[in-house]
Amino acid sequence: MPGPKAAWFFLFSFLLVLGSWGQLQGAPAACPSYGGALIMGSIGEPKRLLPLLASDSASATIAGFIFNGLLKYDKNGNLTGDLAQSWEIEKGGKVITFHLRRGVRWQDGAPFTAWDVLFTFQKLRDPKVATPYSGDYLEIKEAKVVNNYTFKVYYPKPFAPALSSWTMGILPRHLLKGEDLNTTPFNRHPVGTGPYKLVEWITGQKLILEANPTYFEGRPCIDRIVYRIIPDTSTMFMELKANNLDYMGLTPFQYKRQTNSPVFRKGFRKFTYPSYGYTYLGYNLRLPMFKDRRVRRAITYAIDRKMIVDVVLLGLGRVSTGPFPPSSWAYNPHIKPYPYDPKKALKLLQESGWRDTNGDGVLDKGGKPFEFTLVTNQGNLQRSAVAEIIQYELAQVGIKVKIRILEWQAMLHSIMERNFQAVILGWSLGYEPDPYDIWHSSKTGPGEFNFIFYKNPEVDRILEEARSTFNRKVRQRLYWQFHEIIAKDQPCTFLYVPDSLSILSSRFEGVKPGKVGIWYNFIHWYVPRDKQRYHIEGKMP
Repeated sequence: MPGPKAAWFFLFSFLLVLGSWGQLQGAPAACPSYGGALIMGSIGEPKRLLPLLASDSASATIAGFIFNGLLKYDKNGNLTGDLAQSWEIEKGGKVITFHLRRGVRWQDGAPFTAWDVLFTFQKLRDPKVATPYSGDYLEIKEAKVVNNYTFKVYYPKPFAPALSSWTMGILPRHLLKGEDLNTTPFNRHPVGTGPYKLVEWITGQKLILEANPTYFEGRPCIDRIVYRIIPDTSTMFMELKANNLDYMGLTPFQYKRQTNSPVFRKGFRKFTYPSYGYTYLGYNLRLPMFKDRRVRRAITYAIDRKMIVDVVLLGLGRVSTGPFPPSSWAYNPHIKPYPYDPKKALKLLQESGWRDTNGDGVLDKGGKPFEFTLVTNQGNLQRSAVAEIIQYELAQVGIKVKIRILEWQAMLHSIMERNFQAVILGWSLGYEPDPYDIWHSSKTGPGEFNFIFYKNPEVDRILEEARSTFNRKVRQRLYWQFHEIIAKDQPCTFLYVPDSLSILSSRFEGVKPGKVGIWYNFIHWYVPRDKQRYHIEGKMP
């Protein structure tokens, strides 16, 4: 699952040092060639395309093509203007004034103004809207429209993630005023200011997006994006091999073993980046079996995570130690991974009252066996393999695990309804490390991200303090403390930080990998006319 915004970055304090204002980069150059289509594959189908409600990776991906925030990130992870042309920071970060672009229009032709920004802000704070992103906006004392192209925000105290929070996609007030955002048809028929507009959505099959000819940064070079839903990575790879896909994320086996032939070397480009995220085994902490910290630590000791990285990821990743990836400045390098130690796991389980009293090989306590159902998503072969390893290794210490594979949206629904016992899932994060929405005890409500129900008053205090200062050294010290507490509490078993692996047809030019990956400049990708396979008037897959 993604983090609360397209990414979380740390640039706010940096901008204060530079002089407390930001500005847009230069206008883009014209495309060398217009036309064609990008066919991309995904195992998951979007659920709701309103940015405020897009809490899964599929929804966030599509919403990112359709909507804009006030700010965005360049190839180096620096904040730059999007719908905001410039901004000023005053009073030590407690006042931000955004100067908006003029002449921007929604995809239905209506003008974009500061009233749309205020409307979005109000909906982010509305308790009736089931958004997991409200935390950042509840920190604001006041927000107001100065005029149609000036929006001002007041904070009662410094708030470190303030600027990064304004990467949230802005909503059209004229279309959504009076609507219930949780159920509005707009979730399947969105209208944004972005480079692409949704023209077709066939449930379970595909979404088609078409270039916005009036996009304020210039019409995208590529005519269409076809987002195909293929719930199995092996099937998806066969479609790639048959040239029915241009882009997909790769499994480690596909990356290392199946894409080294001359056909792939000539026809595709592969990319690998350190992931700003991690995969974990999450527990429903409301269940009695998971309430004891010794039990959760025992489970971590019982799982050979180094073997998982070596065998399942083929070494393309590393064992995770907690809520930050090693590439984050908030990561505590002094926290060492729990070693694989089944004997220690069994000892901790026995200390917490779990014993095999009837000789059936399964621990029990109070007459109840230690067994639970582990859920993960269909089509992700890595997670299925990891689930089977966990099932086997926990059986060795007397814990019985049942595996349940669910379709992506069915699994997300189960999680958001808190109807699960344990789950293998991932968090996609970013450079701004503020983990408040995931770990603070106030974020356990419907649709919010602390769905494992972790509650620790000391963690709450640290997270609140860390987001109220711009001092990087102070924030880092606090996040190191947070990392240490989480490592001791083990509210989930942090499995691994995978490398990000993907492949793209070499027909596409203008692709310039940066620190944040390849998608930051997608509107400038193009296909030379003689290599274009699809046109708007032609047949689409």
